[in-house]
Amino acid sequence: MEQIYVVMLVALAILAITDLMVGVANDAVNFLNSGIGSKAVSFKTLMIVASIGVAFGALFSSGMMEIARSGIFVPSMFNFEDVMIIFLAVMITDVLLLDVFNSLGFPTSTTVSVVFELLGGAVCLAAYKIVTSSGDFSTLSSYINTTKASQIVTSILLSVIISFTIGAFVMYISRIIFSFHFEKRVKYFGAIFGGIGITAITYFILFKGIKSSSFMTPELKDLMKTNQLYIILGSFVLWTILSQVLITLKQNIFRIIIIVGTFALALAFAGNDLVNFIGVPIGALDAYNIKMAAGGDSNMMMGALASSEIKANFWLLLLGGGIMIYTLWTSKKAREVIKTGVDLSRQKEGSEKFDANNLSRIIVRGSIYVGQMINYVIPKSLELKIDKQFESKVYKKKEDAPAFDMVRAAVNLMVASILIALGTSLKLPLSTTYVTFMVAMGTSFADRAWDRESAVYRVAGVFNVIGGWFVTAIVAFTMAAVVAFLLKFGKVFSFVGLLVLVGILLYRSGRKYLARAKEQAEEDRLRSEDVATIKEVVLESSAQIARVISKTNSLYTDVINNLGHQDLGKLKEDKKKLKKLEKSVDELKGDVYYFIKNLDETSVEGSKFYILILGFLQDMVQSIGFITTYSYSHVNNNHKSLKFNQIRDLKSVDVQLQHFFDRLEKGFKKEDFSNLQSVIEEKEELLNTISELIQKQIKRIRTNENSPKNSKLYFGLLLETNDLIKATMSLLELFQDFDNHVNEVDLNYKVQKEKATL
Repeated sequence: MEQIYVVMLVALAILAITDLMVGVANDAVNFLNSGIGSKAVSFKTLMIVASIGVAFGALFSSGMMEIARSGIFVPSMFNFEDVMIIFLAVMITDVLLLDVFNSLGFPTSTTVSVVFELLGGAVCLAAYKIVTSSGDFSTLSSYINTTKASQIVTSILLSVIISFTIGAFVMYISRIIFSFHFEKRVKYFGAIFGGIGITAITYFILFKGIKSSSFMTPELKDLMKTNQLYIILGSFVLWTILSQVLITLKQNIFRIIIIVGTFALALAFAGNDLVNFIGVPIGALDAYNIKMAAGGDSNMMMGALASSEIKANFWLLLLGGGIMIYTLWTSKKAREVIKTGVDLSRQKEGSEKFDANNLSRIIVRGSIYVGQMINYVIPKSLELKIDKQFESKVYKKKEDAPAFDMVRAAVNLMVASILIALGTSLKLPLSTTYVTFMVAMGTSFADRAWDRESAVYRVAGVFNVIGGWFVTAIVAFTMAAVVAFLLKFGKVFSFVGLLVLVGILLYRSGRKYLARAKEQAEEDRLRSEDVATIKEVVLESSAQIARVISKTNSLYTDVINNLGHQDLGKLKEDKKKLKKLEKSVDELKGDVYYFIKNLDETSVEGSKFYILILGFLQDMVQSIGFITTYSYSHVNNNHKSLKFNQIRDLKSVDVQLQHFFDRLEKGFKKEDFSNLQSVIEEKEELLNTISELIQKQIKRIRTNENSPKNSKLYFGLLLETNDLIKATMSLLELFQDFDNHVNEVDLNYKVQKEKATL
């Protein structure tokens, strides 16, 4: 029996490594967002700074390990076997939960997840003990630290409200002082701002980042606490003078703040959150050592686990820090989570990840009314002066524009550092993830990044993320309790089965993520932002047409096949594919502004051509959209299936379309447009096929057809197929004419060049 606990420790070690990887992918958003979003320094430099911060923080984290051992449950009420079950339930749940959030690109709190997992596992086993001993559930509080859960919920509310409000206020004042053209004003106000910002970050490092490190003796902590005011004032004077020197030497003080702030938050993340990933396995190892020292009795109570004398192994902390740094450099999911935070706070326009909802619309509409009332009260001259400070820079190329400027990035790091350090000193349970995220949202709101074009989507995104935080707590508690229950009753069988399940789920998640990332990379490759010449317009359009034709062709075939088999599940998948295709074309339309800006003076006529091409692509997508939606609704409403003759006729159309679209796709992919005319000549043949099938259905209705719903669906599919063909043909005719025009222009240019040479 003893060997099973050794196997459990090995499993916990493997889960700890996995949890570190998925955890860092989630929490990297806390300290990388500002640097990445502002493009203050190169990505490599930022990663080096963050890695150094993580390395230092990992070595300072030993004092936090007691949270996993005894911060949530009372170990003296559980025996060794119970403790091992709780720890296993926590790690299995945490790995799966954080991986799901990473795959969705949602930042969540690893502290909340591990606390509620410990709580869920402990409550499950405590309830089991009470039931089996015929006890009273009023004694549950003797097993659990019940105040911790309420503190965490409070931290969510405090973090959301306080961080957003203060972030917005500080950003508004900072923008009025510096404007978006801060280079002109930094010599007047930059030193003071730098002094405040770096002082705040220094205070954060001292009172939050390294407060729990092993070298921080009680005497040193008391000394720092007693002299807080002097430390703050001394730091302010020192950093203000140094900031002025740096500004005099033509150094960007905002870049300095961003670098120091990134280091500070990375240090605090590793120092305080490493416990979330390896605290539980280290606690299990400590429990095993206690058991073995006491004679190896698995039924002994684990009161000794709460001892403050237990210190984490230095080499384990070093290993944990190394894995965190490795993950920081290699994790693609970390970049997905970071992208969510940056996108929700970016200054520029672009595609939105989240859809608007009624709550976001109500809030935005209310904010507009409040803004109008304030503008009515404020003198017009003052309003114009304020508006001038918020006139952002215009970038010709979309890729040149940072998500937000260095002033906002510096404010993000400065305010987050102040709030987290202040919350720690006042013993307020503020979450690092919640504070950094909500400060970023508050500053983006105050910076007018949420304008009339994007506000409803950004607000909806914020509510989605906040909702995910509460879901984290509920799911973590429930799932850990279920896993603990299975481990308690299933013993070895449940243990092996759950580990196999974790492996399968992580493998499937990884496969799906890689497939999605590959698809996204292909779409990004085909974006139209770098097009400058009229020839590039043709080639860019060719690539977009080939992609839409390919997806339309595949989707049409799938829908007809799934409709014939009445397969609701696959039709639902077709709707998801349709949504991706619609979003893809919509993003292309959103990039038209930058497309037009990038064209050189001799190629402006390509703008109208490209816009018309996008219009025809949208028409094609709308037609396949109606076909997909009609088919799904018909099956979902349990109407009668189409008859064999109807399905056979639709398949005959599908075969013709497949041949038609395959030829087009190959031509556009190879950028060979020589066969366009022959394809266009097939137009009448395709339309005649549709017309004949419509006539056949009319005859069926006149003779033996008795299903109005079937007729409605069948006619709808044929008519939308007819529109799909017409939209495609119109696109081809436009493309052919424009390509001929471009070739003619090129030929004339070559002739003129040859004459000039002669």
